[in-house]
Order: sequence, then C-alpha cells, then structure tokens
Amino acid sequence: MREVTTAEAMRYNRQIMIPGFDFERQERLMQSKALIIGAGGLGCSAAQFLAAAGIGEISIMDDDVVDISNLQRQILHFEADVGLSKVDSAQQTLKDINSNVVVRAINARANKDNINALIVEHDIVLDCSDNLSTRNIINQHCYQAKTLLVSGAAIRMEGQVFCVDANMNSACYACISRFFGELNLSCVESGIMSPVVGIIGASQALEAIKLLTQFGQPAINRLQIFDAMTSSWQSFGVSKQPDCAICN
Repeated sequence: MREVTTAEAMRYNRQIMIPGFDFERQERLMQSKALIIGAGGLGCSAAQFLAAAGIGEISIMDDDVVDISNLQRQILHFEADVGLSKVDSAQQTLKDINSNVVVRAINARANKDNINALIVEHDIVLDCSDNLSTRNIINQHCYQAKTLLVSGAAIRMEGQVFCVDANMNSACYACISRFFGELNLSCVESGIMSPVVGIIGASQALEAIKLLTQFGQPAINRLQIFDAMTSSWQSFGVSKQPDCAICN
C-alpha cells in the first residue's frame, strides 16, 4: 500500500485528523477504484466528493450528452459543455478538482452484456442510474462478483440510499426493489429539486468511503429515505428475502 506523501497529508488533513480515520484509511481510499454508473445529478455529486476526498480511481459510465436542462442539478457540467458527452465533461471537471485521481470516461449505457467486466475491475460500484431495470442488473452482477454496491435514487422531493455487501451476505437491492412494482418514473416526467440529488449523491459518496476504508457503520441492511419536504431521514431495516433469486 502506497504511503501518503507530505503534500497529500496536507491536502487531506481535515479528514485524516478525524478520530479513527487516520493515515491508514486515507491510504486505503487512495488505492481504491470506484465505478460510477450515471453521470447525471447523483453521479455528478458523488463523483466530485470522491475525487476531492482522494480516491485512487474513478470510472464514470454514461452514454448521454449534456443538455441545457441538465445544468439545474448536474454540477460537473457547465454551459460550455452543452452538446458534449457527459462522461467527457465530467472527466475534465473531476481532473480539475483533483489531478491526482485517475478518471476514466466510459461512453456507454450499462446493460447486462457490458456491466460484469467493468464491475469486477473495481472495488465498489455507485449506482447512479435513472431506472429500476438497470439498478436490478447492476445489483445482480455486483452480488455475483462480491463487489461493494451503493445504490441511490431521487425523484421530486425525496431520495433513497441502500448499501450491499455480498461478502457479509447482506440483503441485496432486489430484496427491496420487488416492492416498487412497475412504478418507474423519471426526472423528465416528475421533476426533481436540484439539492435533493446533491444530498443523495453526497450520501452515496460518504457510504462508499466508509465501506472502502472500513470506517463507521455503513448503511448495510438499511434503506435510508430522505424527505426533502420535511428535511428528515428515516432508516428502515431490510432482511434478506427468503425467495430472493440474487442473494439467496
């Protein structure tokens, strides 16, 4: 494991000095590789905090281009980026935030044919996709590969965060997604308040750091729901479903 340099110790001093985090956990973070699926509101927020915190490598995956309507919440993209690939725009901004982080742009849409090879190359996946079917595919392949997963979703004035660790034999995303039925709304249809994706994306980044560095108590077997109308969080315990085809 590469040791933290003097310059890096100064840069990341504010988190290294947190009791219990120290240099060892910063070194773990700097050796970690994260795959972020989706360069929209959630992905932009999560990616910037992981880059600023000093993660070793970020791969960001999306096949969309920047539209002017994205600028309301997708904070890695700017007016001059409209029309550009989202992953190329995000890659440049992340390099501007922290040039020490390796940033890989993957201009493709996640699907069952391409996702497994990417998942096994990374230590953790942050699911910032925008539809239920993709989340279920990501969950399945992460569980099979025993790759850590932090799933996030946001719509209107609410959001959710859920962590999966197959190495701990935890419940998986399919254990909760079965209760969502066929409802699969998007921001285009239902709207989204800008700071809500920031809060959920930042929470995904925080959970990822905790999981990668074995620090604190990540939200494993717990579904966290944020209600922006009341500025409140609720946490629900989640058990493995006995008939779940993924984690059982």
